[in-house]
Amino acid sequence: MTIRVLIADDQMMVREGFSVLLGAMPDIEVVGEAVNGRDAVYRVRELSPDVVLMDIRMPEMNGIEATREIVAADGGAKVLVLTTFDLDEYVYQALRAGASGFLLKDSGPTLLAEAVRAAAVGDSLVSPSVTVRLLKHVTAETERAAGAEAPRAREPLTDRELDVVKLVALGHTNAEIAASMFVSLSTVKTHLGSIQLKLAARNRVEIAAWAWRTGLAGDRS
Repeated sequence: MTIRVLIADDQMMVREGFSVLLGAMPDIEVVGEAVNGRDAVYRVRELSPDVVLMDIRMPEMNGIEATREIVAADGGAKVLVLTTFDLDEYVYQALRAGASGFLLKDSGPTLLAEAVRAAAVGDSLVSPSVTVRLLKHVTAETERAAGAEAPRAREPLTDRELDVVKLVALGHTNAEIAASMFVSLSTVKTHLGSIQLKLAARNRVEIAAWAWRTGLAGDRS
């Protein structure tokens, strides 16, 4: 299956660079580019990409607003947020808007391709070196500033589900979780489906954020 990608960034050189890198991958096709968030929303409707690489800071409509509109439209496109700084003040807002993952613009072609492939199958990249640290920092700062308590699960999570949540929050993929827990990949996916329902989480990034907000991610017991 070829993964259809839309690149949204207001800098032409960035768009061209990502287009060249991804175009060299046999399983990825860049189907279009967008110069701002409003253009990205329009192009998603027009081209129906599988994954959108979304810059945050863009004119007319920023990446957060565009992500919110794309996710709300529920057309199936996954949004992978691009950021220059791993502690970008807008990243938490993007997560809340429904972004499926995060990637630094200087991550390199291998990680870029891995993130796109992960997002396409709903196994969004939560990099231990980037996103987990970002989630931990931004979530803590946001909750402290708001003085809000972390939301409670609709139903209690089982011990096995809590184990899965911890591993997701630490950046493990489904395959790594399966190997760590000595279970099948389908069992991990079943656990994740149940966890999403109980936490009202749209994706694994929101699961990871919940784990950091509740302190579960830092609990090694």
